Amino acid sequence: MRRSEVAYMRIKDALQHAGLEPGEPLSEPQLSKMLGISRTPVREALQQLAQEGLVQVIPGRAVTVASRSVQDVLDVIHMRSLLEPELARLAAESASEKQRKTFSDTMNDMETALRDDDYNAWSKADVIFHDTMSKACPNPLLGETVVMLRNRVHHLAKTDSRHNPARLAACTAEHRRIVDALLARSGKGAEEAMRDHLNILRESMFNKLMYGQ
Repeated sequence: MRRSEVAYMRIKDALQHAGLEPGEPLSEPQLSKMLGISRTPVREALQQLAQEGLVQVIPGRAVTVASRSVQDVLDVIHMRSLLEPELARLAAESASEKQRKTFSDTMNDMETALRDDDYNAWSKADVIFHDTMSKACPNPLLGETVVMLRNRVHHLAKTDSRHNPARLAACTAEHRRIVDALLARSGKGAEEAMRDHLNILRESMFNKLMYGQ
């Protein structure tokens, strides 16, 4: 594996699970030292993450964790609501047995993490679940697009759930409904469950960003 790919995977994992806040600066020299990788692969990784919307690069100034306006977030969730229910439908109909086992395992991990109040474990299981669903989609472009969109607001949705136990419990129940439909090979059920989940997410994020609720 190329060093830039290693840097990309490790920085992306930190962005998704280490509790970094929007607007927080990312030091290229510090990342290079922490990863034990020269600055050139780190710079290439940051450029790829910027293309995916996870970081913002200000030429000649800084690299920061991406921040989003309320409208940016709502626009992304709108796009997800158009595409992700179809992805769920196709995944329900096309997933391999190995992928279905991953759906089941990650759902169990999320429910265990909820009971243990272990948000980091919950978040990691959630990422694996969504990545597996995207890979199960027989349309690779659709799967890649949904992952890219999700990455753009993942840190904000994560912050909302981390500090809102009721929302995290509800989100877990919403995922259970999606997984049950995926395991039952119910394309329609998975599509409807995903659409309902995203509608609730949109309302939750709007209230969080506008009113701090």
